[in-house]
Amino acid sequence: MTTKTEQQLNDVDLQAVGALVAAVADDPEQGQTEWQATVNWTGAFRSEVSIRDFDPIPSDEPAGLGGTDTAPNPAEQVLGALGNCLAVGYAANATAAGVEINDLKIEVSGDLDLHTFLGLKPGHAGYGGLSVKVHLDSDATDEQLADLHDKVVNSSPVGHTLSNPVPLNIELA
Repeated sequence: MTTKTEQQLNDVDLQAVGALVAAVADDPEQGQTEWQATVNWTGAFRSEVSIRDFDPIPSDEPAGLGGTDTAPNPAEQVLGALGNCLAVGYAANATAAGVEINDLKIEVSGDLDLHTFLGLKPGHAGYGGLSVKVHLDSDATDEQLADLHDKVVNSSPVGHTLSNPVPLNIELA
């Protein structure tokens, strides 16, 4: 369920979002940001990631992959990151367009071949493909929803990261 007031739509603070857009438009350097995360191994296949001042987020592997199944694994967290990023995109773009969201559910799935990860053959260890189903309940017109969907797909940072090659430098310190 969403909240709609003069200052909020879809529980989004319109004034805060507008201020951010204006600040980046006025000073493009403010749009260049860097994000960080620190991962600490906690034993076996468990680790936890610390991001800003939040409680650490745990990670583990399912029992079938040798873990203790105490938390989502990194591959599942990638799916969650994509779904969460798209949810932000729908909330932000719907709010900017004056579209009220009644309900939003995003299902993300991916196909992963474990052969390379397990050292059984060379090749690609990552997802072979991802599928996303967006269930969006809104009183908006089909045209408004199609426009909203296009804006979200074309502006998702995580979606773009996953669908385009990204330079990756992993070094042993």
